[in-house]
Amino acid sequence: MAITTSHYRQANSWWVGIVCGMASYIDSATIVATGIALVIYQYTLGITETEIGIMSGALTLCIAIGAIFGGRLSDRFGRRSVFLATMLLVIVGSALLVFGATFPLLLAGVILAGLGTGADLPVSLSTISEAATDKNRGAIIGLSNILWTVGILSAVVIASLFGDAGRLGGQLLFGQVGVVAIIVFFCRLTIPESARWRAAQAERKQGIETIRADRTRIRDLVKAPYLAPFVALLVFYALTNTAANTGGQFGTYLAVNVAGISVSTNSTIGLLTFPVGILAGLWFMKIVGGRHRMTYFVVGGVALLIGYLVPAVFGFSLPTIVIMTVAGSFGGAFAFEGIMKVWTQESFPTLLRSTAQGTIIAVARVVAALLAFGTPALIAVSPRGLYFALSALVAIGLLVGWIVFRRRTGDQFDEEKRLDPEAAVPSV
Repeated sequence: MAITTSHYRQANSWWVGIVCGMASYIDSATIVATGIALVIYQYTLGITETEIGIMSGALTLCIAIGAIFGGRLSDRFGRRSVFLATMLLVIVGSALLVFGATFPLLLAGVILAGLGTGADLPVSLSTISEAATDKNRGAIIGLSNILWTVGILSAVVIASLFGDAGRLGGQLLFGQVGVVAIIVFFCRLTIPESARWRAAQAERKQGIETIRADRTRIRDLVKAPYLAPFVALLVFYALTNTAANTGGQFGTYLAVNVAGISVSTNSTIGLLTFPVGILAGLWFMKIVGGRHRMTYFVVGGVALLIGYLVPAVFGFSLPTIVIMTVAGSFGGAFAFEGIMKVWTQESFPTLLRSTAQGTIIAVARVVAALLAFGTPALIAVSPRGLYFALSALVAIGLLVGWIVFRRRTGDQFDEEKRLDPEAAVPSV
């Protein structure tokens, strides 16, 4: 018979959700801070356009590498040790980005921060979902999405206040990421190992062939019943994240160099429109566990697509940037990262969950990184053309997500304790 999670000490699910959900905060804060701070360093430290492209691409690529290894390591060796180590990488990387004054030091900081952030995301999301109950799982995962929005807000607030303060503005942007990572590290010391992970490991050791104990191999992801959601999530998140990552890393660059808006003005626009994202995120937490979440996905997807099409059609200016920001904040709450996290956590069993999540994040970040390396050059050729292409990618990703998940009701949290029907030896 399966081992119950009551055998193991469990932390309060909302406390786990807040502390581990800060992975999403640090992820978004790091990406947006890098996009803004590197523009500041361009004028204060002499960082070149090519170096900005290299560091932007390196950040995204290292997040991808970290996600693959962090996810797999946590499925093999546990959630707790990995999510503590990841915070140490972010702390060291942030310190280099604050105090480094040369391209090699800044690049090293970006690499460490990227690896730590990437490795932390799949581990923390699995920890959250495994600590939650069937009633509050969607809402707590949704909370991580709000924290992702708050991470962006933190960087925008600092940029609004100190964007014109020279190098100090960049240092404050990276410094707050490091300070938050230190606080999160100590809070995570209070969180025990995932009870579901420990139960799955115990079943493996005792030869109890439940789904969660037996489905552990990477090749299981490319077999039924996991293949369809795995491929769909790879496509959906890779394409929508490529567009979002471009906006996060190069939104300030576009505003300053194409629309002629200052760093502080552009950041203020983002600040003033953030209540839309926060309120939409809170509503997502309310509806994500219900039967109407696909309806909201469609509405959010339309808004998200409009946000990318407006500057593509009408060009980059103060009004189009405002419209793009508002539409993206609303649409992204229902049809981007939050729903991806929920779908992923529901679609895979315990000892594959972080591996799947890490792979999905990694593929998305690699695709985004490849584009980020050349984005400044593409902007120089045609910023509107770039956003037409991004709009097409978003449309394809949304369509794939809708096709695969519109009728899916299965939840691996309900299935994984059952005996594995493919097991060679029946359980006793």
